[in-house]
Amino acid sequence: MTPSLERWTVERSTELYGVREWGAGFFGISPSGELQVTAEPGKFENAVSIPEIIEGIQARGLDMPVLLRIENILDTQISLLNESFQDAIRSLDYKGTYLGAYPIKVNQQQQVVEAVTRHGKKYHHGLEAGSKAELIAAMGMLRDTEAVLVCNGYKDQEFIDLGLHATRLGFTCIMVVEMPGELPLIIERSKVLGVEPILGVRVKLSTQAGGLWTESGGDRSIFGLNAAQIIDVIDALKEADMLDRLQLLHYHLGSQIPNIREIRSAVAEASRVYAGLVAEGAGMRYLDLGGGLAVDYDGTQTNFMSSRNYSVNEYCVDVVEGVMTVLDEQKVPHPTIITESGRALVAYYSMLLFNVLDFARFEPEPLPEKLPPDTHIQVQHLFEALQALNLRTIQECFNDSLYYRDEVRQAFSNGKMSFRQRALADNVFWEIIRRIAVLSKDLPALPHDLENVGQALSDIYYCNFSVFQSLPDAWAIGQLFPVMPVHRLGEEPTREGLLADITCDCDGKIDRFIDSQGVKRSMPLHELKENEEYYLGAFLVGAYQETLGDLHNLLGDTNVVTIRIRQGGQYDFVGELEGDSVEDVLTYVEYDPKALLARFRETAENAVRHGRITPSERRETLSAYRSGLQGYTYFER
Repeated sequence: MTPSLERWTVERSTELYGVREWGAGFFGISPSGELQVTAEPGKFENAVSIPEIIEGIQARGLDMPVLLRIENILDTQISLLNESFQDAIRSLDYKGTYLGAYPIKVNQQQQVVEAVTRHGKKYHHGLEAGSKAELIAAMGMLRDTEAVLVCNGYKDQEFIDLGLHATRLGFTCIMVVEMPGELPLIIERSKVLGVEPILGVRVKLSTQAGGLWTESGGDRSIFGLNAAQIIDVIDALKEADMLDRLQLLHYHLGSQIPNIREIRSAVAEASRVYAGLVAEGAGMRYLDLGGGLAVDYDGTQTNFMSSRNYSVNEYCVDVVEGVMTVLDEQKVPHPTIITESGRALVAYYSMLLFNVLDFARFEPEPLPEKLPPDTHIQVQHLFEALQALNLRTIQECFNDSLYYRDEVRQAFSNGKMSFRQRALADNVFWEIIRRIAVLSKDLPALPHDLENVGQALSDIYYCNFSVFQSLPDAWAIGQLFPVMPVHRLGEEPTREGLLADITCDCDGKIDRFIDSQGVKRSMPLHELKENEEYYLGAFLVGAYQETLGDLHNLLGDTNVVTIRIRQGGQYDFVGELEGDSVEDVLTYVEYDPKALLARFRETAENAVRHGRITPSERRETLSAYRSGLQGYTYFER
């Protein structure tokens, strides 16, 4: 990027990084150029500086990278969802109620589930469990018997018995039949334990949603029953004299549904099925829409897969209205609406903060005015293309440079060109690309072939984190997260770069960034300053990222800090968890650190025996090894 003549301002940084669009009122830039966060959207008089938080984290002995949670942002999102449904119910004169069920799989961390149940209690916000372990966690965390505890997923006898015991304790524990074979076992165990179950059934809707999770819906979706199988369930329950225990219809259209029309279509179809179950004599009370409420990661408010074309209020109104439209026509009483929204609750709650360690630039070395007489003919052709380059010849010279670069590589591979000549050719080629990138800014329309020229020249900023551990969706499914510097935002960012992590993997990078026009392959960044840290943040990472992260290169969990923002820009540190040590991650992959130390001690003693080190050097070496075992898995200054 070339510095502009116009003075840079924090407002221009706000526009450049789209903070106002994706930040949902939680994030803004202070007059001093620091990113700030508030728990009350738009109320920046109570905002806290993120660099100030980083300083406090480091003063307490924790280092980057850090997963920072803002506890009362989660409170705000739970309130927003529940109160938006309550407003829609009142305004439309809906006769039923709303209950939320947070799906534990979205973020299973104990602090997160505890925060959901604590703040959600006033709304009777419950939990959804999709496995035996999640059900055990839910039973231990949930105290509110008016909240629902929805049990999805495959269920063996132990899972079913746990759900029945929860019902016996007074929980509104609803076991959802996902597979035809589950029902006979549920009926059998309920009779053995003498507990009347609350049952649900998951239907496969024909409606499918767009986005990355389209296969969650439709006739070929993995979970759920088709119409004929649901009739079999009804008949089996009639035979067991338990049809009144079937009280919930559940479906799941997919996660991150960007288009409200698809949500409405699914609600209409599911409401028809619900009415059909009522007509069959089932004791229906609940309609569970599953998840799907999207997060506007890129701030475009469109039906792009990383966005959504509706607000939370619009979502709630459309859901309530959609249910009413069908059921009023069928003269069916309005059910309690349940949604299993997780992403929309926890995404804003967490951000990943990390420092930049180094950078690399793709800038050619200065070229001679004339080439040496013995220069290879293909290198000479490249040099001629460089000299002929101007606005009129830009496409022709670009094509020529690609052709001659390939010829150079072929000649080198065949042993007909020296390594020094090859290096000269590379330098000439990259100088052509650099000049094309500069010239192309003056073109009224950019030829398709030249659209990614700037990307080829972008810097690489090496950052202290692991994509695979902390942002796995960015690597696995191309999820876009807002990423930006958290300070120096009163300065113009004069470089374009992509971010590389510290894993030794070419996929360990972020090279897709949000943009109002779609997706960019690089982002604006500042020049690094000597002896000064440069901090970046990846935002809206609260959903799935902690759960899905892996141990690529044995880089473990990061440090985690939770704060609660108070009035007037004050805040409290309310929780901290130290990230994994090297010893921790080695145990995860079945090493015994004590056995490793013992084996290494033998290796060191053998080195003393052979005169390679002295006994005092052995002590220093073993001390370094012990220290390494206890150290953070990430880069430490």
